[in-house]
Amino acid sequence: MLAIFFCGSPFLRGATLRYNRRMTAKLTKELAAALHATGDRELKVVDPDTSRVYFIVESETHRQAMDALHRQQDRDAIAQGIAEMEAGLGTPLDEAFDDIRANLGLRQRQK
Repeated sequence: MLAIFFCGSPFLRGATLRYNRRMTAKLTKELAAALHATGDRELKVVDPDTSRVYFIVESETHRQAMDALHRQQDRDAIAQGIAEMEAGLGTPLDEAFDDIRANLGLRQRQK
C-alpha cells in the first residue's frame, strides 16, 4: 500500500472529483510507472494547478517516518517542560492537582 504525504490532490488530470481523507486515490499509469522506476525511493510529484510538491512513499516508510517524528516531538516537549520547570515557570504540582479536583468537582485535599 502507498501513502501520500499531504493528501491534497487525487492525481487525476482534468477530472472533477471530490476527494476526502477516507478515499484512496489511484495513481495514473504514468505515475505508477514513475514510482516503479524509483525502486525503493520516494517519488516527487508537482500539482500542475498549485505547484505544490508532494512525495509518494511506501506506507511502511511513511509509518516509520511518522513514528520518528512523533518521538522527536515528544522529546522536544519533555525538554521544554524541564526547561520551564527549571526556570520556575508553570504551576506547582499541589496547586495543579487542586485545580484538577476543582474542575472535576472532586473533594479538595486536606491541607
